[in-house]
Amino acid sequence: MGKEKKVTTKKKDVKEEKEIVKKETTKKVEKKKEVKKDKKKVKKEKKAGIFKSIINFFKGVKSEMSKVAWPNKKNMVKYTIATVIFIVFFALFFYGIILVLGLLKDLIVIL
Repeated sequence: MGKEKKVTTKKKDVKEEKEIVKKETTKKVEKKKEVKKDKKKVKKEKKAGIFKSIINFFKGVKSEMSKVAWPNKKNMVKYTIATVIFIVFFALFFYGIILVLGLLKDLIVIL
């Protein structure tokens, strides 16, 4: 009796494994079909024409611009002042480097 139970459980296990394999293969086939459909859609979109693609581009730009978090006036003034200070500082810094290098060049030529 023990052998009969083992045989029947093995048969059940084999059936379950076959069902799992069938499910996996059907999923793979469905994915391949979806990929083919997506490729066809892309080809159709490419054939849509230049004017339609331009219109789609500007629609995308409009939707992305609506997602931008624009700064308020107070923050804009802060950012502007910080930028101007940054530019002036580095302009003076590089001007100083140029002056020092020029003086060094004159000293080396004299020696």
